[in-house]
Amino acid sequence: MRNDPKRALLEQKIAGKGSMLVAFSGGVDSGLLAVVAEEVLGNKAHCILLDSPLVPRAAIAEAEAIAKEFGLSFEIVRAPDLDENFRKNPPDRCYYCKKKDAAILKKKAKEYGFAVVADGINLSDTAEHRPGLAASSEEGVVHPFIEAGLTKEDIRRIARESGLPFWNKPSAACLSSRIPYGEEITDIKLGMIESAEELLHELGFGQVRVRCHGTIARIEVEPKEMEHLLMERETIVAGFEEAGFSYIALDLIGYRSGSMDEVL
Repeated sequence: MRNDPKRALLEQKIAGKGSMLVAFSGGVDSGLLAVVAEEVLGNKAHCILLDSPLVPRAAIAEAEAIAKEFGLSFEIVRAPDLDENFRKNPPDRCYYCKKKDAAILKKKAKEYGFAVVADGINLSDTAEHRPGLAASSEEGVVHPFIEAGLTKEDIRRIARESGLPFWNKPSAACLSSRIPYGEEITDIKLGMIESAEELLHELGFGQVRVRCHGTIARIEVEPKEMEHLLMERETIVAGFEEAGFSYIALDLIGYRSGSMDEVL
């Protein structure tokens, strides 16, 4: 594993920064970046998780656990309230969010004396609808995985071969990605989605999305898990109704990343 040329190139790119503040979520991408940065840079690496209504409480707990397990320099910073441009939910909503995030992280990096802010964006992300990538790049946030030519598949493989237990953690995205473009993003909707997805995780489902179409929940799971979902039908219906949904539907296509972008 240590002879892996792709990991070696990643380490080289990180070392070349001198010091680094990592935008940390606890997912596979930022998790690997944070661990490698700590190994390469030592006390010249630091992680910040930006907390907001867009982040599930369970994700924050998982991020804290990963940081503790690997001895990462880590803190949680509260992000400002969601602005109106974002709440209107245009197709480029992530642009506005990442602009604000970058400003907070850059201020922290300057305060702590770190040379750069880095995120876990990788080559695979560049093929998707990612207005947030443009915003962070404009703000000078660096993307070590892109610089090293790493894809999502590369990242999971390196994480697995490095012995990181989170290497196969399901991919995540902020809760706003469950709401169709043009429909207002509200704290109530975000809470409904978080509660519904938390129930599905508690029932043993791995990769899930609960898309919120008003009071209709459209559930996306892996096709192989659909039979299991139907077996848990009564529990799911009761839990989703308690969360605030009136109708509960299963998407027969199954889980796919960015399904809300299919209308673009």
